[in-house]
This record gives sequence, structure tokens and C-alpha cells, in this order.
Amino acid sequence: NRPEKHNAMSEKMIRGLGDVFRNLGDNIRAVVLHGNGKSYCAGLDLSQHQHREPFESLLFSREGHDCFEAIRLGQRPVIAALHGAVIGGGFEMAACTHVRVADTTTFFQLPEGRRGIYIGGGGSVRIRKIIGVSRMMEMLLTARKYDAEGGERMGMAHYVVPEGTAFEKAMELADNIAGNARIPNYLIIQALAHIDNMSAEDGLFTEAVAQAISLTSSDAKAGMEAFLNRKKIDF
Repeated sequence: NRPEKHNAMSEKMIRGLGDVFRNLGDNIRAVVLHGNGKSYCAGLDLSQHQHREPFESLLFSREGHDCFEAIRLGQRPVIAALHGAVIGGGFEMAACTHVRVADTTTFFQLPEGRRGIYIGGGGSVRIRKIIGVSRMMEMLLTARKYDAEGGERMGMAHYVVPEGTAFEKAMELADNIAGNARIPNYLIIQALAHIDNMSAEDGLFTEAVAQAISLTSSDAKAGMEAFLNRKKIDF
């Protein structure tokens, strides 16, 4: 909520987000992350970094990594409602969410090279996995902007909706996702994220463990019974 700065990422904002995602109540089943004002997030607040020492910058980057990991590997699905600028650190933050909805005003950009800096919010790992090394290198070298439709084609967004409706669509998706049983939602987030870094054999074993945990749960038994009896179920 820094509309006057296009939600540029300050230390206070990063710490606040990290605290929120590390301390979600048990009653929270899904989260929508959006930005107030004209932009989702215009990246790093460079005004806070003009006079930093190298070690200070390293610690700041690691604090951002910790915050974004709390989003990516928390126990709840996170849906990003994107509009306007999704730039630099804002793109890195969006890449940690599990479903991304962009309205037609959205544009994605990695302009760090034009600022004389390199990304530090985890994009080297997380954005790279979404769009690939070659495309990410091109974005960093050229500072090229991709609109919502182009971003959707490359996986930067999963949905494109009319201007001003991203939050509404994200809330609709959050409501739908929150209707899933809690255990599979947790396993979808955790298992897939970890399997992505495993060998095929390790990934298959982890998949089997995740399936066994979910398939033998009370929710699964209730869900299978409802399906077999053609009844609706609300978890």
C-alpha cells in the first residue's frame, strides 16, 4: 500500500509482507496479493539504496529471499492480482505466487541493467524457471516490456482479464481454491516446488508419499464418498 511510489519495495514493506505470510491464522485458506493505486509493484525502492555498503545489500537481498519464500512455500495458495507495472522486484514477488491474474494494463519488465544493478529478489531462480534462461537474459539485457497477453503466453500470468477486474477475478479464484481440502492444497504447493529441484527418481518417490498422505486422509474419504454418491462437498 504505497500508491505514491507505485508500491516500490521498501524495507518496511518486505518485512511486513514476510511477517504476514509467516503468521497467517489457521482460518485463512487462500490469499490474494495485490497493490493499491496504479501499479502492482514497480520494483525496488532505489532511494533506499544509494549509500549502502556491500554487506548491507547482501543482507537486504537475503531478507527479500526469506520474505518471498514465505509466500512461495507457505501453507496457503497465493493468487496475485496484477495491474500496471510489474517490474523488477515486483515481478520477482509475483513469480512466488501460485496463480497470477493480470488485467490488460499489466506490463512485465526487468530494467535492472538500465539502473546499473543486477536482480536480487530471487528472479535468477524463480523467474528463470517460468520463462527460461534465454528469455530472461533478453529481458535483463534489453529492458524490454511485455504486455499482459505476451506475459500470459510465456507463463508470467495465467489469466488476462479486462482492465480493473484482476482483483475481482483473483478473489473468485481464491474462493474456488479455498474450497479444496486443505491437505492437497498444501501438498500441491510443497511437493511440486520440491520435486522441481529433484531427480526424476526422487521426484517420483516424493509424489508417491504426497499421494499416500492425501489419499488416506479423512477429507479424501469424504470426497470420494461424495463423488461416488454424486453429491457436492464443501471442505
